[in-house]
Amino acid sequence: MILTPNILARLVAILVGGVILQLTFFSRVALFHVSPDLLPALVVVLGLLGGSLTGAVCGFSAGFLLDCLLIVPLGGGSLVLLAVGYLAGLFRERFEIHSPLVPPLLCMGLTLFAELGFGAVELMLGLDAPVSTLVIRDILLKSIFAFFGGWAIYVGARRALRPALVEEPMARRRRRPSWSGA
Repeated sequence: MILTPNILARLVAILVGGVILQLTFFSRVALFHVSPDLLPALVVVLGLLGGSLTGAVCGFSAGFLLDCLLIVPLGGGSLVLLAVGYLAGLFRERFEIHSPLVPPLLCMGLTLFAELGFGAVELMLGLDAPVSTLVIRDILLKSIFAFFGGWAIYVGARRALRPALVEEPMARRRRRPSWSGA
């Protein structure tokens, strides 16, 4: 991703909008008694589009803003989302995305990782949290919600950041043979 001041402004707007939407809308919606957590999916998409450095910085920024707005101990959300963004960007740098199912599947898998990470950080910080089998159900449902939300997030972020994206390799494009009439 080519970072210009315009693209940085778009990234900041996407991150701030995502955090605000998560806190004001998605935290109040309950599907199967579980509210979707689409912030890890947003960080995964930004990591897939921008690479490991962009994903890590976006993850840290989103997590720090989330921690500040929720008035929780700083650093827990930042650390988890930093790891999620870095892993998504690392996947982009190491492998090619051949299937349209790859971004939503990565959103699902890394959201599962993030939810487990959030739980581990809360346990390490000594925060009292009830532990039951319903927690596993909630984590799995949030991952499934991230799969379906990942489609829309990927399309929207790709469209918003299109001027900054590096061209895909020529091998992936289909070339039509030029027919010269004679």
